Amino acid sequence: MPESVSTPAETTEVVAAEPVGTAGAEVPAPNGGAPGHAPYYHEDTSISEYLESLLVTVLLALFATTFILQAFKIPSPSMETTLLVGDHLLVNKFIFGGHGAWYEKLLPYRPLERGDIIVFKYPFQDHTHYVKRVIGLPGDHLKIVDQRVFINGKVLNEPYVTHDPNVGYDPLNYNFPPKGVQLYSSPMVPEWATTFRKYVQGDEIVVPPDKYFAMGDNRDHSADSRYWGFVDRDAIMGRPFLIYWSVDASSADYTPNTFFQRLSGIFETMAHLPTRTRWSRMLHTVH
Repeated sequence: MPESVSTPAETTEVVAAEPVGTAGAEVPAPNGGAPGHAPYYHEDTSISEYLESLLVTVLLALFATTFILQAFKIPSPSMETTLLVGDHLLVNKFIFGGHGAWYEKLLPYRPLERGDIIVFKYPFQDHTHYVKRVIGLPGDHLKIVDQRVFINGKVLNEPYVTHDPNVGYDPLNYNFPPKGVQLYSSPMVPEWATTFRKYVQGDEIVVPPDKYFAMGDNRDHSADSRYWGFVDRDAIMGRPFLIYWSVDASSADYTPNTFFQRLSGIFETMAHLPTRTRWSRMLHTVH
């Protein structure tokens, strides 16, 4: 899903300066030759210079996508209405500190905060990238009762959350951490279902050090920390801050089965680009 943008190599041209003399005067030729006009020099850019410029461009692009910015697209509705399927985001990878390195004091890092939207690697399967919102910080005592999140005994104000009344009953949306028979009727990842109890104190779950509890804004359509566990600090890549492009799409558009289906989807999007683009969402900041 990551996308990268490269810039074309620049062409350089070197031109010898023309000597300045009096009006109408001839310029003596070098080495005592016949007088005449000053020679005009032109150096063609060599292949090695092109390759050098291209290499610098590639290295700068790799540096930017590794340490500063990266592009992602939203393939699922779990963050609606904050982020829609088809939103293309720029992610700031140069924002969160917290590793304790000496240079963090010299750079514009800040700690992760509750409410931050984050991009991170899913802890299971092929480690695909997920986008969720930080709800629980290390040390927090968290529970969910009747779709309301409690942090350290107080109800968390969540104006960004949406609920779908047409979705069937999900025990983890009404009571978390689950108890008894609710555990067996919930679609938890098996590894999480067998380990989450060691973090439970009373009717609350305690977020361990260097871990975060993340949830989607579209609470009834989000596979999040309730179902697969905590987000490791080292798995967090950054924070999306800008929607640079948005296209009207569905989740099915991002789950083709074959190479030709993916290629067909790209051509279809390009053919209907003006009508499918959500112009009102372009260049909007993400909160």
